[in-house]
Amino acid sequence: MDHSNCGCSRRQMIRSLVGGSLLLPGILNHLLAADASAQTSDNPLAPKQSHFPAKAKRVIFLYMSGGVSHVDSFDPKPKLIADHGKTVKVAKGDKYLTRPHWEFKPRGKSGTEVSELFPHIAECVDDICVIRSMKNDHGDHFEATLGIHTGSVTFNRPSLGSWVSYGLGTVNQNLPAFVVLAPELPYAGSQVWGSDFLPAFHQGTRIVPGPEPIPNMTRRTASPELQEMELGLLDFFNRKHIEKREVDPLLAARIKSFETAYGMQREAPEAFDLSKETDATLKLYGLERGSTKGFAWQCLVARRLAERGVRFIELIDSGASKNWDAHGDIQTHLPLAQNVDQPIAGLLKDLKSRGMLEDTLVVWTTEFGRTPFNDKSTAKGREHHAKVYSSWLAGGGVKGGITYGSSDDYGIDVADNLVHLHDFHATILHLLGMDHTRLTFRHAGRDFRLTDVHGNVVKAILA
Repeated sequence: MDHSNCGCSRRQMIRSLVGGSLLLPGILNHLLAADASAQTSDNPLAPKQSHFPAKAKRVIFLYMSGGVSHVDSFDPKPKLIADHGKTVKVAKGDKYLTRPHWEFKPRGKSGTEVSELFPHIAECVDDICVIRSMKNDHGDHFEATLGIHTGSVTFNRPSLGSWVSYGLGTVNQNLPAFVVLAPELPYAGSQVWGSDFLPAFHQGTRIVPGPEPIPNMTRRTASPELQEMELGLLDFFNRKHIEKREVDPLLAARIKSFETAYGMQREAPEAFDLSKETDATLKLYGLERGSTKGFAWQCLVARRLAERGVRFIELIDSGASKNWDAHGDIQTHLPLAQNVDQPIAGLLKDLKSRGMLEDTLVVWTTEFGRTPFNDKSTAKGREHHAKVYSSWLAGGGVKGGITYGSSDDYGIDVADNLVHLHDFHATILHLLGMDHTRLTFRHAGRDFRLTDVHGNVVKAILA
């Protein structure tokens, strides 16, 4: 049969099949993108060899949007308590010191101090390395959010998850390499998981918690056989198109995206089906059977995706509003902490019990901390503070039960062992077996990397 004069273009055929069949909106964008810098491999998401043996095979990145107060969570400050109400001179003048609103206690065998804001995570401190000397480059949400995700607070750049996808590919070709579980859009929107100048298939696939986390995952054709016929027709057009070109890596990537989409219809629904999880597992995460919302659902789904070979999984707890941005009242931290505390602890315990924590790197972070001082002695909230804050890592080759770095007596500035966001990213890549100075991509006439021209691996926290 001669299909060369059917009255429709290849692009129209793609759109027609998408309209009545299987493709996600994000994958459609990949298929129709004119990205000249696509990789040359027929399968750009195939597993790749790391630069050196990796301690971690995958990352679960827990992002708390809005700025968690370090002095109320993971950075105890006895002197801040003692000097509550006194004034301190900072760059913007005299300010009133404000004590932590939750009590700190030594936890676990290691004695790491964690506040009562996170009682469940505190039970897991012997598996956690708390970094108390983090520093971001900007004190505004949009820029700081970009910084912790992309390494740049000024320009759009590929996200950490996209770099990991580009550097390592993915184990399971039926699921995306990079998945983002986000109920709301965070500051900076989809740039948080964007691929920017990296090929589009490395960008994150956003999953919205709810009864249908991935739209269009249910097959709309009458039968699998009819769907295969549709895909066969599409493959025919692809092959005829590629025969006329000696090298067309973008088309090869498009074909791969269709294959991934087809695989997702078979595998993704099962990955998001929690009905076979035991009552004990659901209780561990604090998840009611049948619920598809809340951070507990996100954490349990993250474990299931990690089991199924997804390389980078990011969980975002809230969006650009109703988050940890506690200007008016620091007590707004409490319900936010209650939403994430037990689920995160459940995730760590679940991974450990399954032998997965050894090769799964769990990262907990926020874009910056909050001020240990205020303009008024009666103020109930705290302002943005990027000069020092806390993050933590667990599993995946990290020493557990330790703290690294410190802030000064009041939590205003780094006292020792500063960990800049470039150092943070370099260390994550190192644990995945990648040298951050060698993970580069040629764009606009020069080689770019996640850490720009900076960054040092924090070797003291490596197991």
